[in-house]
Parts: sequence; structure tokens; C-alpha cells
Amino acid sequence: MDTPTRTVPGAQAIARAAALLRLVTAGGEHGRGVQELARDAGLSRSTAHRLLTALRAEGLVDQDERTSRWMPGPELFLMGSVAAARYDVTHLAGDIVRSLAVRTEESAFLSVRRGDETVCLLREEGSFPIRSFVLSEGVRFPLGVASAGLAILAFLPEAEGEAYFARHPELATSWGASHDADALRPRLAETRDRGYAVNPGLIVEGSWGIGAAVFDQSGSPAWALSLTGVGFRFGPDRLTLLGRTLLAHAHQLTTRIASARRGVSRAR
Repeated sequence: MDTPTRTVPGAQAIARAAALLRLVTAGGEHGRGVQELARDAGLSRSTAHRLLTALRAEGLVDQDERTSRWMPGPELFLMGSVAAARYDVTHLAGDIVRSLAVRTEESAFLSVRRGDETVCLLREEGSFPIRSFVLSEGVRFPLGVASAGLAILAFLPEAEGEAYFARHPELATSWGASHDADALRPRLAETRDRGYAVNPGLIVEGSWGIGAAVFDQSGSPAWALSLTGVGFRFGPDRLTLLGRTLLAHAHQLTTRIASARRGVSRAR
């Protein structure tokens, strides 16, 4: 958090409510219980329930009467529909993500950078019968943790990457020693050299992932395509082939986004 933000009246309450909204959204259609939400948000149960009740009154969250679990509300859908016109690229990426899944037989994903995290926007199942379920729509990971976030972090300016590490000294505690800044720096260098990131089962043992950055018009890594699967499917020879296929699809999506954005600018 930037220091000035803390001085804005009501900023803490807004930040807490926003954190709860993100956690509720990550729970998807199955929802999440108040105890779980309170724990993950670092709030007491009573504070979390009070904020959730206020958000429900505004239609931003809803509560299942049968299970008492909290889930996204109708106002989020309406707000998202309006915001999608500016931020959504899933309509440009859908066939590319499907092509990636078909060609590789692995599960393919599109993720977007959102601040210091990546959020999964699209998932397309591969045809290989054994699958990894680490990632699905709405799931968030810190930059540098999953392969998508590692690919994005690798292609940010070095100073921005170091500032990220300074903001998040908890990475190793939360995600293991392999996500300490000193451990991540050589993996980021390898990602830049290779062009794509590799996660060799560091989140869930045996579940591998590779990710490639997708760039916006300014050349900044704003999205990532990734593949996940079981470890034995990611041997050295096949990993190289998967990486080339992934990079080709990422380049195709980067080009398509740039073309679409130029079209919008000309129309204005």
C-alpha cells in the first residue's frame, strides 16, 4: 500500500471490503463460508460478517439461504459488464486458448495481471485424461508464484520487480522457500532467456505449469497464457515443444490485442 492511501478517510474499511469481495469472487459459484473468508482476509469473524452484510445490502455479494455461503452478487455482474468493454480480452483470446489446449492436449489458461496478482480469466480443458486442477477461472496467485505470474514478473522492468519483492517479504512464508526473492531471481532470468516460465510442481507436487507473457500496446506484460499438467508430461524434449507452441500462441494474442486496440483508437 502507498502511504498516502492510508490517510484517506474510510480507506481501511474500503480496503477490507475490497479484500472480502476478491475472496468471495475467488470462491466462484460454490461460495465461501464466513469463517474461511475472515481467516483469509485477516479479520475477526464479526468484522467480516458485518462487512459482508453491508456488501449484500448493496447487491455486491449474496448469501445462499441453504448453505449460508457467500458468493458474488448481481451488482458485480452489472459492473463487470460495463467494465468489460474496456478491460476484457477474453473475446479475443477464446479461440487461441482452445487452440493451445487442442494442440498440446494439456489444460490451457488465460490470466490477467491485476496489481500484484494474476487472476485466471479462461480455462480450456485438454484431452489428456489426467489433469491438474490448480487453476480455474477467478483463482488468484501472487506474481512469481504460478507460471503465469512468473512470466509476467520476469518481463517487468527490474526496478518494478525489486519493488514488488520489497512489498511482499511474506512470499517465502506463504508459498515456500522456492518463492523467496533470492530463489526467484534466477528463475526470472531463466524465464527471460527461454521466453517462457516453468513451474516444476512448486505449488502442488507433481503438477507442472509453463507460462508465457502477453503484452499490451506499451510493451508491458499485462496477461499470460499458460499450460498445466502432470509432471511426467513435461519431460525435457516435450517441454521445449510445449514452450515453442505456447510462445507462438502468446505472440498471436499480443498481435491480436494490439490490432484491436488500434482499431478502437481509430474509431474514436
